[in-house]
Amino acid sequence: MLTFVALALVLFLGIGPQPSQSITIYTGWERHALVGSDIRLSCSFFSWHWTSDDVTFSWSYRADGSRDSISVFHYTGGVAYLDNKGPFRDRLEFVGNPARRDGSIMIKGVDFGDNGTFTCDAKNPPDIVGRPSAVRLLVFEKVPIQAGVITGAIIGAVLGLLVLIVVIYYLMRFLVARRVFNLSVSKHGKKKGKEGSQPRQLWRPPPLTCGPL
Repeated sequence: MLTFVALALVLFLGIGPQPSQSITIYTGWERHALVGSDIRLSCSFFSWHWTSDDVTFSWSYRADGSRDSISVFHYTGGVAYLDNKGPFRDRLEFVGNPARRDGSIMIKGVDFGDNGTFTCDAKNPPDIVGRPSAVRLLVFEKVPIQAGVITGAIIGAVLGLLVLIVVIYYLMRFLVARRVFNLSVSKHGKKKGKEGSQPRQLWRPPPLTCGPL
């Protein structure tokens, strides 16, 4: 009986291990950077539970043309472990805030050899099941114009042209209507002038005629 009561209290008060739920991890899709510049790679997550003291972040890197990934960063137990042997030695910095579910890193002085895919994984116990998110880094000598900018410029130009056509259309209608009105007023004025210029004929009584006496 006591065991049953204790079990009921545990279920009612929510005491005991909490069930694990999925965690959703977010990164950008693609980042562009200039040679020699610094680039921030963002990573955050959504979890149904409060941010745990045991939250972890892990970053791995796979260079373009390579099949293998290498670990470049790991955060656990409040300590950030940076890459001190790989390609980002002395160039990687942790700029995130785990308390705010931010596991972002900074790559300094990027070069063409840094082109590749960075993958972020996060755990927020008891939420530990989730798919890592990846972001691709592209390093250029000059950052290219993105497709969205070009599309926006084209749409803006088309809308501007349509507005111009509509304005010209209504302006032409106004000018035509004004011309027709002026012609109508001019004809009406001439007609009145002609009627006023005609001489008035005075009424004269008919002549008296005398019949035979």
